[in-house]
Amino acid sequence: MTTRMFRPLCLATLAIALSACAGTPSRDMSASTSGDAATMFSAQRISVHRDGDDLLTAGLGMAGLQAMTPPAFADPERPDAAEIRRRALWSNWRGIADLAPGGGYGTLYGSLANVPGREFHALATVPGASQPHRVLVQVPDGFDRARGCIVVTASSGSRGIYGGIAVAGAWGLPKGCAIAYTDKGAGTDYFDADAAIGISADGTPAGAGAGAGAVFAPTGAVQGVAFKHAHSGDNPEADWGRHVRQAAEFALQALGEAWPDDAPFDFDSTRVIAVGISNGGGAVLRAAELEGDWLDAVVAGEPSVNVDAPGARTLYDYTTEAAMLMPCAQLALDNLPQPPLTAQVAPLWTERCASLRKAGLVEGEDTAAQSRSALETLRAHGWTDGALRAGALSTGFDLWRAIAAAYASAYGRFDADTHPCGFRYAAQDADGATRPATALERATWWSDGSGIPPGAGVGLVDTRMAGADPLLPGLQCLRALATGDSPDARRVQAGIAQTRVGLPRAGLPVVVVHGADDGLIPVAFTSAPYAAWARAAGRDVRLWEVANAQHFDGFLALPDYAARYVPLLPYVYSALDRVDAHLDGTGALPADAVIVTTPRGPGRILEASHLAIPR
Repeated sequence: MTTRMFRPLCLATLAIALSACAGTPSRDMSASTSGDAATMFSAQRISVHRDGDDLLTAGLGMAGLQAMTPPAFADPERPDAAEIRRRALWSNWRGIADLAPGGGYGTLYGSLANVPGREFHALATVPGASQPHRVLVQVPDGFDRARGCIVVTASSGSRGIYGGIAVAGAWGLPKGCAIAYTDKGAGTDYFDADAAIGISADGTPAGAGAGAGAVFAPTGAVQGVAFKHAHSGDNPEADWGRHVRQAAEFALQALGEAWPDDAPFDFDSTRVIAVGISNGGGAVLRAAELEGDWLDAVVAGEPSVNVDAPGARTLYDYTTEAAMLMPCAQLALDNLPQPPLTAQVAPLWTERCASLRKAGLVEGEDTAAQSRSALETLRAHGWTDGALRAGALSTGFDLWRAIAAAYASAYGRFDADTHPCGFRYAAQDADGATRPATALERATWWSDGSGIPPGAGVGLVDTRMAGADPLLPGLQCLRALATGDSPDARRVQAGIAQTRVGLPRAGLPVVVVHGADDGLIPVAFTSAPYAAWARAAGRDVRLWEVANAQHFDGFLALPDYAARYVPLLPYVYSALDRVDAHLDGTGALPADAVIVTTPRGPGRILEASHLAIPR
């Protein structure tokens, strides 16, 4: 592999006092080779994080992350970049990890070590894309220059650039590795079309007027709110692997800038391990298929992956099915985890059964029969009872509809104002009426948003709402995009086809970790068929299927979820330990395993015996 030379940013200053250029944009536009086209990094800046402002928690530590309210802004309408970063770290830690007392984080597994260092920020654009993705490299002061380790990750879900902090950062930073992040073309660069205000490179609201200074300024948005995953026009999921590769390339550049005496850094002399969960897991599996020996190992947790193999289903297919049928079907299951509170949702779910019966989608003359009919349909389509039970959380929070609406727009490359099912996004009053966003709301979008509304002051507006089951018309339209043959449906289906995963590179070790009870990305539709398909083609893919693990470690802070389920992050960390030892020549790769765990039960502290991590 050829050595890659990079021009450093602020190099003379860096050699004397890095803080002089910290947090300031560079005019240098450094290019590298990504195999098939040039990669351009822009809006580059460096920030320093020491003395109470570390890389992992921005100085919050466990106590600050456990706080029920986010770090406040001195001026709520005009936060500075440091305040927004701190709040983004708080939000992303809490969204991914179980930090509740008794959950074991920081004592039984994981680390919140105080890791000082520097962050290198930039925007990158894959060839052919119209919008950039964010890349970020954290270089700890304790970077192991002799070992040369990069952990590259992609944000889970549609989260912003810090979406992988609890996965890759928590494992790699205390070990002296640099961490390379990408938001993979999603993230929280929301755009207020009413005011023409977006988000600047440092996370603060950009200046008003035609998207001045905004990272993401969409075309075709004339009202409400647009966001990058849905409205970039690029179908970013099709390029997830290239996003990960570009983040790794930017890490080589950043290391050369951080440690100029050791430059240049290249893929031959630097270990690169890719890790991600959920959509980030899917992204690192897409990276695994790229040509070249730039990547040394991959760990994918609960990956959302579109594989052409027996038993597999696409995210959009099973999500739209779940959005339609699951509310009714879950009435036929007992002992659902709480929340959602059964007494509150039962009337709504009962109405769904009646409307499905009227539409001819279930059978039965009463709610009990109709719910059993919906349940049997889902079981026949591959849903397990464990996934259905854990999926009650996604039903209760209306997550299925939120995902389907956003992904339909992304796959079909629709503008913010041209969604084929009439969905759009805007700030809303308590009664659902749309209104312009406020400066106070815009100030929190980048730090608090999940990348897919509703949330952070942005609502999902359904213009088709009608009847006793008002959400059904919009859901039927979304489902028809998966199953129909209209021009819009063909457009969405073409976008889905572009996301299909390829085989990992021959000889590349890949470990996949997935919860057996995952109710959002069921293992039966994703990891299990992927592993079987890849192994049949002679690829080195290992699968850990973890009993009593669902999709959201962050929800284990809820007592009923903590009592029922074990966290998945300990197994991801353990898999990373195992592949790292394998690359060192000091250990073996993990064997396939169905890991039998023991839920801790009500009021108990999580112990190692509950997890039964293979050794």
